[in-house]
Amino acid sequence: MTPPHLRCLSVPGFSWSPPSSSSSLLLRKFGMSVNQRTSYAEGKPALRGVVFDMDGTLTVPVIDFAAMYRAVLGDEGYTAAKFGSPGGSVDILHHIETWPPQEQQRAYEIIADFERQGLDRLQIMPGAAELCGYIDSKQMRRGLITRNVKASVDLFHRKFGLKFVPALSREFRPYKPNPAPLLHICSSWGIPPNEVMMIGDSLRDDVTCGKQAGAFTCLLDENGRYGPIDSLSKDLQPDFQVSSLSEVQSLLDINFELLPHPQTSL
Repeated sequence: MTPPHLRCLSVPGFSWSPPSSSSSLLLRKFGMSVNQRTSYAEGKPALRGVVFDMDGTLTVPVIDFAAMYRAVLGDEGYTAAKFGSPGGSVDILHHIETWPPQEQQRAYEIIADFERQGLDRLQIMPGAAELCGYIDSKQMRRGLITRNVKASVDLFHRKFGLKFVPALSREFRPYKPNPAPLLHICSSWGIPPNEVMMIGDSLRDDVTCGKQAGAFTCLLDENGRYGPIDSLSKDLQPDFQVSSLSEVQSLLDINFELLPHPQTSL
């Protein structure tokens, strides 16, 4: 019997804000709606690519985000931002986009300093290398989307010898949770979003991005901070939930027909 945390939820529909015009164009290119799915009644759905978040998914969390937000917003600003956001989450990048240029520059410098400190302690997430090796053995695609900077992605590639193509960093706009980066990857692969899975540790960024793009979604919840996925609102429920990357291989084997990627040039 499939463990409860590996089961697929039936999510027939969900509400979400419309994607950007560029995202809509990509969806039209694939000739599909964002919630189109292969029915489980018709057999296992095809999967040809997996897209990962980086911080907290492929790498062990090392950045103290609460301290970073306080440094950028101040104690009172951070508290106000938490109370004004759904679930108390703070989207610092979107928050500072409305600031005057000089204040934005100061904020980005603070964020960059915290990120540089994190690079010194960069560790790969247990199970990441093994999962990537398994995906490669199936001749599937591997991609990466992060709100971190390109320098962090480049260091990750060099340090751990894992190459993700494409690997989209904060310099790609718009960034998660907008579905544009995931749709861009699907387009470059020549694979429709409903044959791709997005894996990440954030409901707000990773799961929302995947759901809006029409991809399968898998939430990595190491410490159970989100609780059971059927307790979440429908618009945030991932298709799958795991507590470690080592569980993903069996999840893929049980629930999908794993197919090689089409031979397209990137």
